[in-house]
Amino acid sequence: MSNQMPTFDLLMNPLLDALFALGGSGSIDEIYEKVLELEKIDEEISSVPHNPEKSNQTEVAYRLAWARTYLKKYGFIENSSRGVWALTKLAKEQKNVSPQDVVKKVRGANKAEPKQKSKKVKNELIELDDSDTPEAQGWRQELYHVLTKEISPDAFERLTQRLLRESGFVQVEVTGRTGDGGIDGKGIARIHGFMSFHVIFQCKKYQGSVSAGDIRDFRGAMVGRADKGLFITTGTFTSAAVKEATRDGAPPIDLVDGEQLAEKLKEFQLGVNTQMIEKVTINKDWFTNL
Repeated sequence: MSNQMPTFDLLMNPLLDALFALGGSGSIDEIYEKVLELEKIDEEISSVPHNPEKSNQTEVAYRLAWARTYLKKYGFIENSSRGVWALTKLAKEQKNVSPQDVVKKVRGANKAEPKQKSKKVKNELIELDDSDTPEAQGWRQELYHVLTKEISPDAFERLTQRLLRESGFVQVEVTGRTGDGGIDGKGIARIHGFMSFHVIFQCKKYQGSVSAGDIRDFRGAMVGRADKGLFITTGTFTSAAVKEATRDGAPPIDLVDGEQLAEKLKEFQLGVNTQMIEKVTINKDWFTNL
């Protein structure tokens, strides 16, 4: 599977294997990295973007999202409100699935819903059409378009500065215009009001995957000048970049990809507003007990 793009149904059992390897539960990022590791999916495949005009997702991540959706409807995995996915009792008992059976059962149960477009490929494995959208990504796609197409690099640096301040950083300065070895700014991260770390950051408007080389270049610019590095991108990071960021013996670099960036902007309501719809219900028992 390492030299070709796996279809979403072929990722179902690897996804389950990844959750078993992670102890029964894991975040989307943890599952993604574990699947790449277990299936030995090479960087050339894992860095292919799904639709760079609309999303920062890689094609593998997109197909894993569909695998999660189908396995959840099949009763093998579940997810919490905090984005952690876990194996169900059924999955722990049966260990794996027949992908064709999963697809048949889930699509049969969805007959009352708008039909998902699909097509058969030569080996009779199921490939998803680009019009399918798992896990309600509409607002993320709109935000991705704004960040990558509609604001300038300078504005993105100011957005990063504001986001870091909202996150508790102090003395946040943007220095990107100096061309200082890829360093866009610096600040001090305060931990519970007692501890602090000097942080140098780079923020990259990017429609693709940040490579291990980009991480090495950034580290070379920050060595001896900060306790930690922070690399923020609208895109994604290759698996090699993730490993390079946490390489033993090297100054640590924290990574924030487009998905995490979107969640933080939503959390702090920085250009992303959540509307809660009020629902009023009548408790008849309360009145009859008066």
